Amino acid sequence: MALELERIRRTIEVGFTRTDGALALLVQRHDQSDEQLKEHATRMDAHDARLDALERGDTERQKRGTARLDALERRQWPLPSMAALVAACSLLLSLWQFATK
Repeated sequence: MALELERIRRTIEVGFTRTDGALALLVQRHDQSDEQLKEHATRMDAHDARLDALERGDTERQKRGTARLDALERRQWPLPSMAALVAACSLLLSLWQFATK
């Protein structure tokens, strides 16, 4: 009887050891998953911040582009004004030629 009880005790001990090992593995995987989720959340926060900056136009590249566009617009010839001036000069020249004939 004592021998049989000892076998049952060992069988139960082996079962508990296996269960403890499986639980330890599950806890380790859970901890790894938590760490991965934290890293992912951190990356997502960084991406959200970059997207917000892009939407606001706060990036250095956007600021340089805006400054360049402003400089180009300031240097642009006033083409509509030039066209109106050329048209007025042409009209005056035509009227003067018509009047001198």
